[in-house]
Amino acid sequence: MGRPAVFLDRDGTVIREAQYLRSAAQVRLLPHAAEAIRRLNEAGLAVVVTTNQSGIARGLLTEADLEQIHDALRRRLARRGAMVDAIYFCPHHPEAGKPPYRRRCQCRKPAPGMLLRAARDLDLDLLRSFSVGDSERDLAAGRKVGARAVLVRTGYGRKTEAAGTAGADYVARDLREAVEWILRQRRAEA
Repeated sequence: MGRPAVFLDRDGTVIREAQYLRSAAQVRLLPHAAEAIRRLNEAGLAVVVTTNQSGIARGLLTEADLEQIHDALRRRLARRGAMVDAIYFCPHHPEAGKPPYRRRCQCRKPAPGMLLRAARDLDLDLLRSFSVGDSERDLAAGRKVGARAVLVRTGYGRKTEAAGTAGADYVARDLREAVEWILRQRRAEA
């Protein structure tokens, strides 16, 4: 049996929402995000970022640009004693852009492809895992693999909550509160 994971959406959950983030210079951690991730690290949970990046399909950035953004994210977290085990992204969009990026795929959330790939790559136990994000599609991807879903009110989270469509197991003010709830769930199960 693999270890449990916490799947985190990137924009609006870990970093500030910046419509189509295009450069590493725009990466801004949300308050308490690094502390929350560090607590997950200390608890032995895998931390995996899963992010839809249709800006690539739309021609707004390249995969190389995205790698620089993710390197900047890793560095900012590391300076605060936190780390992610892996970052998975979907560069596709079903209607925007040109092939090979313009297509329907199984990795674009709410499809669970990124989570399933992470589970294979990192030997994760999806049924003991959690999915945290600010949109219905973040939570739906987690629910499709049997993970518990946590909505954060950062990013688009308040709009998602107001729409009443998220179906979250828990709604948290931010990532720090989401992690507190996750760790309470883990203690209760132990």
